[in-house]
Amino acid sequence: MPPLGGGAKCSRCGKSVYAAEEIKTNSYSYHKMCHRCFLCETGLDSKTVSPHEDELYCKKCHARKFGIKGVGFGIGGGSLGMDEGEQLGNVPDPSLRGAPAVAAAYAHSDLTGVTGEGDRCSRCGGSVYAAEKKVAANMTWHSKCFTCFMCNKRLDSTTLADKDGEIFCKGCYGKGFGPKGVGFGTGSGALATQ
Repeated sequence: MPPLGGGAKCSRCGKSVYAAEEIKTNSYSYHKMCHRCFLCETGLDSKTVSPHEDELYCKKCHARKFGIKGVGFGIGGGSLGMDEGEQLGNVPDPSLRGAPAVAAAYAHSDLTGVTGEGDRCSRCGGSVYAAEKKVAANMTWHSKCFTCFMCNKRLDSTTLADKDGEIFCKGCYGKGFGPKGVGFGTGSGALATQ
């Protein structure tokens, strides 16, 4: 007969964990109440846990503390804030703080639209920033202006046709610039025989 209280020990509290209440993560045993995020104390399950070394984190806290840093790698609406994770134990590199780091990042890119002096939209004439930039017919467009000149339908690389600096959906391009005559129409009556 096994000794009483001789089960696995909880990695969080150090007390015995019995099989009925045991949760295993990375071969460590936990009580259900101890299977929580190290930082925010959210209860975890097999889908939300992100273990790191000997600690457990929820996916959100793990990404903030150990994930990729920089523009475009944030989580949720606050991803462009100035928080560098100090409250999570991260120590920011002082050489990367403030305007010099931002200037260095832009020096190696073609983001000249940041000052408003860069690319201009071919449709509306406004400044086009990198995040909204579309290129077609050797011209630059806002993503909201990247629509058919005739029917205003949104375009992508598979539905785009261009003529004389304007962009069209393939249907409007065919109607306006395609071959004319019997057999070249569009619609259900185009292939009718007489």
